[in-house]
Amino acid sequence: MFINSGCHFQDQGGIIIEDGSFIGHNVVLATINHDLDPANNRKNHYAPITIESHVWIGSNATILPGVTIGEWAAVAAGAVVIKDVLPYTVVGGVPARVLKTVRNDSIEEDVHEKNS
Repeated sequence: MFINSGCHFQDQGGIIIEDGSFIGHNVVLATINHDLDPANNRKNHYAPITIESHVWIGSNATILPGVTIGEWAAVAAGAVVIKDVLPYTVVGGVPARVLKTVRNDSIEEDVHEKNS
């Protein structure tokens, strides 16, 4: 795992970062949100963020509460991720959307070659 400089992790909801992940500089992981209903007086709501193995998060990306980023996924620089990212998927934009998928058979071949 590698975490670059200037990152901000607000972790009251919990953060899991699995092995092999790379997090670019100035990434924000925010596990708290505020209720929008005035009757609830901006009550805090917490939800964990899970970053599975071998994820790449580009610089200045923001990951919001409750999001899971699947293994071997990539988040483009500056993206705002508001919902789960499937494994082997590249997302980008505000809000983040799927840009492409990565062929996982080539990744599995690389892993097998390294373990042989």
